[in-house]
Amino acid sequence: MAKLKTNLTNGDIKSTLKSLAIPASIGFLFHTLYNITDTYFAGFISIEALAAMSISFPLYFLLLSIGIGMSEAITSMVANALGEQNKEKAQNMAQNALLFAIVLSIISTIIGLLSSEFLMRYLGASGSYLQSALDYINIIIYGSILFIVSMFLNSFLNAQGDMISARNAMIATFFINIVLDYLFIKWGFGIKGISIATLITETILILYLGYKLYKTKILNTKFYFNIIVHKKLLQLGIAPTANMVFMSLGVFIVTYYASPYGESVIAALGIGMRIEQLVIMPIIGISVAVLTISAQNNGAKKFERIEETIKISLHYSAYLAIASFIVLMFFPEYLISFFTDDSEVLKEGIIFLRIEAFLIFAFGVIFIYISLLQAIQKTKFIFYLSIIRQIIFPIALLEVVIIYTQNIIYIWLSIALSVILSAFIIWAYGIKKLKELSVLNKNKF
Repeated sequence: MAKLKTNLTNGDIKSTLKSLAIPASIGFLFHTLYNITDTYFAGFISIEALAAMSISFPLYFLLLSIGIGMSEAITSMVANALGEQNKEKAQNMAQNALLFAIVLSIISTIIGLLSSEFLMRYLGASGSYLQSALDYINIIIYGSILFIVSMFLNSFLNAQGDMISARNAMIATFFINIVLDYLFIKWGFGIKGISIATLITETILILYLGYKLYKTKILNTKFYFNIIVHKKLLQLGIAPTANMVFMSLGVFIVTYYASPYGESVIAALGIGMRIEQLVIMPIIGISVAVLTISAQNNGAKKFERIEETIKISLHYSAYLAIASFIVLMFFPEYLISFFTDDSEVLKEGIIFLRIEAFLIFAFGVIFIYISLLQAIQKTKFIFYLSIIRQIIFPIALLEVVIIYTQNIIYIWLSIALSVILSAFIIWAYGIKKLKELSVLNKNKF
C-alpha cells in the first residue's frame, strides 16, 4: 500500500488541525452553495417548482443522512486501523464498506421509490404540484448509489487525512452544476433538469474521488468478504445516522410550533437557519478534522494527542464563535437582506439571528465531542443525546411556552436553551471519556 496521505499520529497538532479543517470547511461551504444554486434556478422555472423542491427536501435529507452517518462510521474505522499501522485491515475495511455502500444504495432506492408518492401526498402535495415533486425526487432517488458511494469514497480519503480532494471536487462541481442547471432549464427540462444536473455532477465527483483513491491503493488488493466489518459498520453507523435523521425531525418540530405565528416568521426561520448553516461551516470543518486526527491516534494508542486535539479545537471554535457573534449581533439585517427585502421578515429574522449569535460556541462543543465519540468508537451516547436535543428538550420547552406566552421570541429562546443544555451534557460526558483515555495513557507506562 502507498504511503498515507497524512500520518496524523505525529507532528504538531495545531498545524495538522488547520491543514485538515480549512479545506474541509471550504468543501462544505461549496456544498451548501451548491444546494442554494439549485433553489435559485428552481425559482426561474416556477413557484410550483420551488415549492416542489422544498417539499421534497425531507426525503432528500433522509437519503443524505443515511450516507453521511454511515460514512462517518467508516472514517473512524479505517482511521483507527491506519493509526494501528495495520494497512491490510484498513484495506479490507474499505473494500467491505464499499460493498456495504452499494447494497445500502439499492435498498434505499427501492424503499425511496415505493414511498415517495405517499410521503409527498402526506406532506400536502397534490395535482401538478405532486407531479413536480415526484419528477424531481424520483430522479434523485434513482441516483442514491451516486450520493452514498461518493460519501464513502470521501470517507476513505478523510481517514487518510486528505480533505483537499473533496474540497477541489466540491468547488469544481459547484460551477459545473451552475452551467448544467442553466442549460437544462433553457432546453426545457424543467425541474427534472435540476435533478439530472445533480446526478451528472455526482458522477463526476465519484470519478474524481475514485481516481484519487486509486493512487492511495487502499482499494487495490484482493477482496474477501468480512462480516465483522459489516456488523461493526452498522453498530457504529446507526447513532450518527440517527443524529442526522433527528436533526430533520428537529427542524419539523420547530417549524410546527412556529407556524401559528405566520408566514413571515416561517420565512425568517428558513432564512435564519440557512445563514446559521453558513456561519458554522468552519466549526463543522474543525469537527471533521477532529474525527480523523482522534481516530488515527486512538488506533495508535496516543491518547494524549486526542486530549490535546480536543483542547485546541475548542480554542479555535471559541475564536470563530466570537467572530460569528459580532457578525450576527451587529449586522443581521445585512445578512437577511441577501434573501429578502420584506420588512416583517427582516424584523423577525434579526431577532432570530441575535439569539443564534449566543449559540455558535455551544454548537462547536456539540460537534467536536460528537466527533470525539465517533473517533474512539463510543457512539451510543450520540443516539441518546440526539433524541434529547432534537426531540425531548424542544417539545417539553415549547409546550410550556405556548401555554404561558404568545411571544415568538420565547420559541427561539427555548431552542437556544435546548442547544446550551445539550452542549453541557455532551461536554460533561466527553470530559469523562477523556479522563478514561488519560488513565489508559498512564497505564501504558
